[in-house]
Amino acid sequence: MQSIASLPVIGLDLAKSVFQLHIVDAESGEIQRRQIKRARLAEFFAKCAPSLVAMEACASAHYWARTIQQFGHQAKLLPAQHVKAFLLRDKTDAMDAQAIWVAAQQPHIQAVPVKSQRQQTCMALHCMRRQLLKMRVMQTNALRGILAEFGIAMPVGHRQLLKTIQGELARAQQQDVLPADLVVTVQEQLKRIDGLQIDIDCIGQRLLAMIREDRQMQAIRQIPGVGELGASALVAAVGDFSAFKSGRQFASWVGLTPRQVGTGGKTQQLGISKRGDSYLRTLLIAGARAVIAKSAKSKWIESLLERRHHNVVVVALANKIARTAWAVLAKGAAFDQAKWNPAECGA
Repeated sequence: MQSIASLPVIGLDLAKSVFQLHIVDAESGEIQRRQIKRARLAEFFAKCAPSLVAMEACASAHYWARTIQQFGHQAKLLPAQHVKAFLLRDKTDAMDAQAIWVAAQQPHIQAVPVKSQRQQTCMALHCMRRQLLKMRVMQTNALRGILAEFGIAMPVGHRQLLKTIQGELARAQQQDVLPADLVVTVQEQLKRIDGLQIDIDCIGQRLLAMIREDRQMQAIRQIPGVGELGASALVAAVGDFSAFKSGRQFASWVGLTPRQVGTGGKTQQLGISKRGDSYLRTLLIAGARAVIAKSAKSKWIESLLERRHHNVVVVALANKIARTAWAVLAKGAAFDQAKWNPAECGA
């Protein structure tokens, strides 16, 4: 197999129906701009000589990357925001393909790893679960607002609302505060919320089954603050952790390191960058909050809480969790409690 550096580069602008290609002949320097319909794209790459095919990491990119790799090509997925810097003049499909071709040859741009079908399945389950959670929040918030118009104040929180709403409805009926038609409609709404919860639980069971079959997910599941959702999402979103040179680089990719602004030799550190996958960052920070909320905290956490704001400590712990996950999966070593809390283990 040829090395990636010696392969000719093809810039491919993805679309729904008509795809745009940008090819430069290595010998003559001739530029070829071609449009290919979706039905003939696979056929084109099946007949094409081995090449480095560059695409933006957007919708359907992982599918086409896997398809193209089957024909002996190398696929390179580029972050869309980095490709935009090489877009000249008006935005057209041809200019987009040209920008992709140029960006693919920049060594400083980190490529997005191509996800396997299993990884994408796991991320799809997470995506649908998040959507159902949002729908559940919308339904409960709507109930809270409707009942407030009739003088019934419901507690904040999904579980608290469902725990108290039946009693409040019965009391309101006795006092003739709510019309019968509204009570029936609210009960129907509660059934829909129960149905959403059943669907959310079913997806959770499928994710749990994936964890039982995946050694990487089981390995980072041992880290404090990494639950079932965090373990499955981290492995599915990243895949090959060895693509990151260090734990700090991985934490930076998730957006848990300070954003730096410097000029004239002076560097200032601001808040966390919040770059990368916001869902992964949310799971890591939620896990860190759960660890800090426990009554038995490590001395490291207690000493931080004494001198820094609670939210700063949460982010610091989330950063530590991310680095530990990288160390476990990139180095292939089991989670070591002594390294996590050396003071408690007498190290």
